[in-house]
Amino acid sequence: MTSLTKGNIREKEKIKRLYGIALGLLIIVHITSCSSKHKEGHPDSVEQIETFHMHEYGICIDSLNVNRYKIKKGDCLASILTGLGFTSTTSDKISQTVSPYYSPSKLQIGNTYAAITTQDSTSNIEYLVFEKSKTEYVVVDLSSENIKAYEGEKPITLQRKYIEGTITSSLWNAIIDAGVHPLLALKLSDLYAWQIDFFDIKKGDSFRLMYDEAYIDDTTFVDIASIEGAVFTHQGKAYCAIPFKQDSVREYFDEEGNSLRKEFLKSPLDFFRITSRFTNSRYHPILKRYRAHHGVDYAAPVGTPVKTIGDGVVIEKGYQQNGGGNYLKVKHNSMYTTTYMHLSRFAKGINKGSFVKQGDIIAYVGSTGLSTGPHLDFRVYKNNQPINPLTMESPPSLPVKPELKDSFLVVRDKVLRQLDSFQQSTRLYASMPDSLTQEDL
Repeated sequence: MTSLTKGNIREKEKIKRLYGIALGLLIIVHITSCSSKHKEGHPDSVEQIETFHMHEYGICIDSLNVNRYKIKKGDCLASILTGLGFTSTTSDKISQTVSPYYSPSKLQIGNTYAAITTQDSTSNIEYLVFEKSKTEYVVVDLSSENIKAYEGEKPITLQRKYIEGTITSSLWNAIIDAGVHPLLALKLSDLYAWQIDFFDIKKGDSFRLMYDEAYIDDTTFVDIASIEGAVFTHQGKAYCAIPFKQDSVREYFDEEGNSLRKEFLKSPLDFFRITSRFTNSRYHPILKRYRAHHGVDYAAPVGTPVKTIGDGVVIEKGYQQNGGGNYLKVKHNSMYTTTYMHLSRFAKGINKGSFVKQGDIIAYVGSTGLSTGPHLDFRVYKNNQPINPLTMESPPSLPVKPELKDSFLVVRDKVLRQLDSFQQSTRLYASMPDSLTQEDL
């Protein structure tokens, strides 16, 4: 008999024991219930009636009706309130009351709003609720003469999940094939962005991880709350991700306690003055019109050294005809790239394909292209989308502190044990015959 068959037998015996325990508990509950019924006629017995109330948005709705609507294209707060039957005077009061909590300009198509009314023939609106997101909402209390507004949040519950898989084409497809929300693929690639180039993962690479999903009322999925531990095997090497908090910051570390992330330099220049910031609408001094400026301009003298903010590979070098002048683009990992524009010249040895280390001088400030003076136009892209270099997250790359190392090792061992336990349970379940029925228990 193989160990696999023995495992199946042990698993079935375990299920039988659990089934017997559950049956015994049911019998006890039944006996207790019957005993209580016999005591109902006893003069010393006290009848206790437990009252349950229905709540929604933190409001008791026992005697109210909840009417839900969706914000449609062309809707604004004024039209919504008019459609609900409010006068212009009352609409103005509601708008003024709700604005500090939820600006009327931020109403989004598809979001829900609700009118909570009395159940009598008048159907007076007692409360208005505007959902800002899946979990956040604003309540407008109309039940008294003084209109009030306040914010609320739906309670969230977390459910621990486990997944493992082997990649045949891409991480995204492997996650989808496993029936998991695709957001998990993005979070996992973000987690390992410094260790693994997910555009170069190989067939046969594998992963296993446990994570928490956030739900409303235990049924409505909200988000992938967090990854609670992972092992990604890439080209035969296992990369562990252990969550651990130090200095009030929760980060991920490898088995030895080294941070999985590397820190970016705060700026590509040592001496500078910011003359233009990241914005979706900036007046261009040469083109004489407004357009997006998805970067930061650093004014500095011609010839000021420009440094790369992190390790990477130069993937573009040349002259931009659309106004950027001499420019370089550096790919740091599968997620981040940076662009340096209006350069006067490039550093010696910097070519397409060159590997650069954090702090290396890659070029010099200039005024090439559409420029009114010497400066560096610096841009950062995350997943090919521009982000603000001044506010982007740049987590510490420090390892676990020596005084916290013992605590980290305890957490590491616990996480790895849980992953192993999940893996064993998953494989045992997968090996159980499909024909296993209640009679087998």
